[in-house]
Amino acid sequence: MPVYVQHEVLARVSDVFNAEALWQPPGLALFSRRPLLRDLLERSPREQRGRAATRCFSHVTLMLPQDEVDDDRHLSRGARVRDLAQSLAALHQKDFGDLLGGDEVRYHVVGADEVAQGEVKVKFGHAVYLPAPGEQVLYTVTASRDSAIWQPVCAVFPNQRLTVVGQDAANATFGVPGWPFGLEGGILLINDGADAPIEVQVRPKDALDCQFDEANGYYVIRSKRGTGDTAGQRLLLRISRTGSAAPATPAKAESAAPARAPSVWKARAVVPEDSDSEMTAMPLATEPPAALPLAPENDATYAPVARHRITLAALALPRLSRYRDTGAQALEIGLGATLAPSAPAKENVIRFAVDEADEVHAITSAGRQRVSVPSSFAPFDGGSVQLHAAPPQMADRYCALLVLAQGPCQPAAGGTRLVFGRGMPALAGLRVLDAPQFLRQLDGSSAASADRLGLSRNAFSWEAGSDGMRIVRLSETQALFHLDAELRLVAQVDAATAEQPYLVPPGHHLVAGHYVLRFDA
Repeated sequence: MPVYVQHEVLARVSDVFNAEALWQPPGLALFSRRPLLRDLLERSPREQRGRAATRCFSHVTLMLPQDEVDDDRHLSRGARVRDLAQSLAALHQKDFGDLLGGDEVRYHVVGADEVAQGEVKVKFGHAVYLPAPGEQVLYTVTASRDSAIWQPVCAVFPNQRLTVVGQDAANATFGVPGWPFGLEGGILLINDGADAPIEVQVRPKDALDCQFDEANGYYVIRSKRGTGDTAGQRLLLRISRTGSAAPATPAKAESAAPARAPSVWKARAVVPEDSDSEMTAMPLATEPPAALPLAPENDATYAPVARHRITLAALALPRLSRYRDTGAQALEIGLGATLAPSAPAKENVIRFAVDEADEVHAITSAGRQRVSVPSSFAPFDGGSVQLHAAPPQMADRYCALLVLAQGPCQPAAGGTRLVFGRGMPALAGLRVLDAPQFLRQLDGSSAASADRLGLSRNAFSWEAGSDGMRIVRLSETQALFHLDAELRLVAQVDAATAEQPYLVPPGHHLVAGHYVLRFDA
């Protein structure tokens, strides 16, 4: 496998800003035991024919001790760094001009804390590219472990063909935050221009498994090892096209499983007419089984079973700016290992928070990040969390609808009219936010219950029937919304009396306060 990124260290350097001292030793280089930059470029050509080099690398990054770079920036506004880059580019052009093939020589000098005093780290190779002045970014690459918190990895420019991302910058072009696979391998990005989709490959090929999740728009990378620290680990890699141009269809990862080969139909051999091989087999006639004796009738008593149920299908995240007078600062909801709603805690797989500015944030062990609405998340394999935008007619009250894949449900016996509201016993198990841990006040204290925001004590009464759930409004200030099976607004429930109740059909939803309730017949 070729070395995509060449890392070397120049040691025992008396002046890290002396271009001639970094380029080649004084006198005869034959007697020098310490290779410098010119020797490294000469020993590792970009292309060669036999033993003769035909092209050399033209983009080089130098990492100096951070203290040296800081002092230069403080004392001379970075003049020594700029002079070093220009001087090395001139020496490079002078000594390797016939091996450049028309490429522009570019040097980039930066500071790094891990570089010791008297040392200079050098990086060049097939996957090292320095953008031209004014060159615009073509792709941005981000990574995540839980699909909620995305960390920037790198940018890819139009003329940057190869990029390797991996554990850290010492083993790749760019390090990936949270890379879980150690030194097992890396991800090679191949960019053949703005008109072609970017290609994603694994290097070495048998190190990792890389599949593109078309539904979510990112690559899922897993270790192929069944044991060890990397077993069961995964990394999500998202490559986004910048600008107004629509992204090309991502190329299939090289490690993806090949499609099943089509079946091949063969002509059936001609069978002689007198052959018995084409006879159709028929089942043998059997005697009908003897009738079983009838079981004696028992005297069991059958009780009616509640055929209807009400499920908490989603949580409507409120706009806290409407409740600024109450002192509400943040509403935070946690989802456990089964993605069921629970009080916010470190053990949660993922948490969602709404602040006083009505911004929605996702919180995981990787950190906290503002998210857009709508969004989808996959905190673990097989787990999906959907964040829907509130219908336009509800947008003044709600930021988003958090769909619950494992929402609690309760049976609903027909023929009985019950009251739903804050503190009411009916469907109390569905009011999961009726606890002080979810809502935080401006003074840092917890509120008595998040249900105080938008849910009346007597919100509505309901009665289950075969044709749906019949609703009667009990509070003039309680906002009620009827949503269909796809969480689209059907109507705002304004008129619903005991004489003319409002009917919510089976499979539809009713929104009251934070709760999106689905009636299932």
